[in-house]
Amino acid sequence: MNAQPPRVLVLGIGNLLWADEGFGIRCVEALAAGYDLPESVTLMDGGTQGLYLLPYVTEASHLLVFDAIDYGLEPGTIKRVRGDEVPRFMGAKKMSLHQTGFQEVIASAALVDGLPQEMVLIGVQPAELEDFGGSLRPLVRERLPEVVEAAVRILRDWGVDVLPRQGSAERLNAAPLSMGDYEAGRPSEAAACRIGDARFMPGEAG
Repeated sequence: MNAQPPRVLVLGIGNLLWADEGFGIRCVEALAAGYDLPESVTLMDGGTQGLYLLPYVTEASHLLVFDAIDYGLEPGTIKRVRGDEVPRFMGAKKMSLHQTGFQEVIASAALVDGLPQEMVLIGVQPAELEDFGGSLRPLVRERLPEVVEAAVRILRDWGVDVLPRQGSAERLNAAPLSMGDYEAGRPSEAAACRIGDARFMPGEAG
């Protein structure tokens, strides 16, 4: 009798609208675009949804998370952690509320005895966060292929049949949020405020 395939949740968390905060989501999009995965694998843009993600996490036997994490390293540095290290690194230095929310998801899953058997977090040290409407910085963006390849190796180690995609993939997000369209539609720095109006931001007055 064949063993049941692992129930895998591949989760990108963060916020596409804040520069390198969108790294996790771009990783999931790149994985979906490049590889064909079986029905036992769920790819999800987890955004900043917090406890909304709990039922998806508790249903999974294996969890792979992509995120931008402040490890205190050089921008663009990739770090991979496993098992019990995952919640610890998510809370090492919170950059935004989504990390607090995901820590709560992990803690809640543990309380109901619903933690996945295997957990892996692949994180990148961000280069820039304070850029509303911005996209990934070059140092971070160029790490996408490396991270996706690492994810494929992890999935195969878990017994998932991962094959290069032959056709087009279903979008995880609306077309205007795809990286190409998102970057092409962004106004120039002269036409759009990046960090806030100095006349109204505390401490910015001359």
